[in-house]
Amino acid sequence: MRKALIVGIDNYTQCPLHGCCNDADAVAQVLETNGDGSPNFSVKIAKDVCSKAKLRGLIEDCFSGDADIALLYYSGHGHIDSVGGYLVTPDFTKHDYGVSLQDVLTIANASHCKDKIIMLDSCFSGFMGSINTEGQNTAVINEGVTILTASRSSETSVEVNGHGLFTSLLLEALSGGAADITGHITPGGIYAYIDKALGPWEQRPVFKTNVNRFTSLRNVIPQVDISIIRKICTYFPSESSELAIDPSFEPTNSPDVTHEVVQPYANATNTKIFSDLQKLEGIGLVVPIGEDHMYFAAMNSKSCALTSIGKQYWRLVHNKLI
Repeated sequence: MRKALIVGIDNYTQCPLHGCCNDADAVAQVLETNGDGSPNFSVKIAKDVCSKAKLRGLIEDCFSGDADIALLYYSGHGHIDSVGGYLVTPDFTKHDYGVSLQDVLTIANASHCKDKIIMLDSCFSGFMGSINTEGQNTAVINEGVTILTASRSSETSVEVNGHGLFTSLLLEALSGGAADITGHITPGGIYAYIDKALGPWEQRPVFKTNVNRFTSLRNVIPQVDISIIRKICTYFPSESSELAIDPSFEPTNSPDVTHEVVQPYANATNTKIFSDLQKLEGIGLVVPIGEDHMYFAAMNSKSCALTSIGKQYWRLVHNKLI
């Protein structure tokens, strides 16, 4: 069971925002299903939550129970003062800005859900998980808790083209930009995607976690079918093996094709293997030896081998982990 609370607040009387409800709608839509259309998260969307009490109650409901994953996404104003950081609600006053980051983390830390994910697109949100000796101490992150924020504790978060900058990148990551070779999108992969997209002069995302494994937040259709990846141990008996190939692997090396051909001519068994090898090369798992392209490796009777990441996936397949 996977559930997600998606919060977007635009309707601040004194300082309205314009992209947070758009953010909430878009994040809810992408999280509801996987790339193949299968169900993913059971989503509750809450836009323009009017009060601190209402938001606090929604957050407690999100992290209640024993779901496999409980995810909180928030897009709205954030505030920090000498006491701590806050998710700001429209009923804020000078000395009561909204739900404190300490409260959010305390609720997540106490949750019995297996994985607790907190994503914040708000100013100063990177304060969560930090030490403030004069106020809140939000540095205690219990096992199973992951925090991903739009900016550091000293930075504001930018809106562009109707979305938060962070959320725009988050949506790209969840849509497949952060997927690994098998199509899984993890919090670590999302952070790496967003981190690379933001330069040193822009807001910097913050990632903090206390987990012993990364859970997939969404699955997309992989670039290469998993069944082909699983053949890697068949083609390469060990992670250090080289597979000798020759012209019989190249499908165009056939008397039926009008160009110069050489023996041994293409045969169906080898050309099928070669098709798989080319797909594995395309995702960085296999590389030709002594040639720039697999075609020339075959035509010149060279070989191919696993890359470093190819060896990692060889071990995963060998150990029956994928």
